[in-house]
Amino acid sequence: MLAQQRRQAILERVRRTGGVRVAELVRDLGVSDMTIRRDLEVLADRGLIEKVHGGATAAGTGSTEEPGFAAKSARQRAEKEAIARRAARLVQPGGAVALSAGTTTWALAHHLVEVPELTVITNSVQVADVFHRAGRTDQTIVLVGGVRTPSDALVGPVAVTAIRSLNVDTLMLGVHGMSPRAGFTTPNLLEAETDRELVAAARQLVVLADHTKWGTVGISTIARLDQAHVVVSDRGLPDDAQAELSEHVGRLIIADPAGEAGPRAAAP
Repeated sequence: MLAQQRRQAILERVRRTGGVRVAELVRDLGVSDMTIRRDLEVLADRGLIEKVHGGATAAGTGSTEEPGFAAKSARQRAEKEAIARRAARLVQPGGAVALSAGTTTWALAHHLVEVPELTVITNSVQVADVFHRAGRTDQTIVLVGGVRTPSDALVGPVAVTAIRSLNVDTLMLGVHGMSPRAGFTTPNLLEAETDRELVAAARQLVVLADHTKWGTVGISTIARLDQAHVVVSDRGLPDDAQAELSEHVGRLIIADPAGEAGPRAAAP
């Protein structure tokens, strides 16, 4: 395969899935690590992709751009898994927990199926499916209704009405972005409204956000930084971001992908 053909194949995969990892490209395209990194450099210089640690993602998008679930699940897999494993330790048996939609909360769901006598409230089709497949009879799973978004969230008036009648111990909230000015944000207006109701229904707000979410701003704010009791991120989070979050949130937990060993969630 010629260099131009290889780069086109890489670009098409990034556009289709939202992100790629160097190791996967080396395996699938049968070339060296150095060759793939050089290809990514060329594509990034042309503004076609964005290089990230260990791979690349689609070029930056606007505050209303909402990638699909499959595209988002290809990004920061190790970091999301580390965050999910660490966040699962915050959930006690017999509790009531809400999980918002998102690929990090989806990863968390794979660990929470091991927690006995748990009641789970979610507006995520993907999260509900994880618990459904587990088939535990001691867990109660409530999937609210609503209009389905590209990220497989159920949002809108039906979801809001259902959530308003509920009270939970903890909300595990996945976000599109976080910043000092905008707080925790999403690119979907209806999802923001639904997530705000989840925040209001919970005694404790735990935000799950990998390091790439810092500085990203969606069109609508879900909550201010100081509304979060806990933020769980990863070691890629810059020092200045860690300092900012530590100043505003109740507790900042940094998960280490290298130290959170264990099986990963299966790809959707």
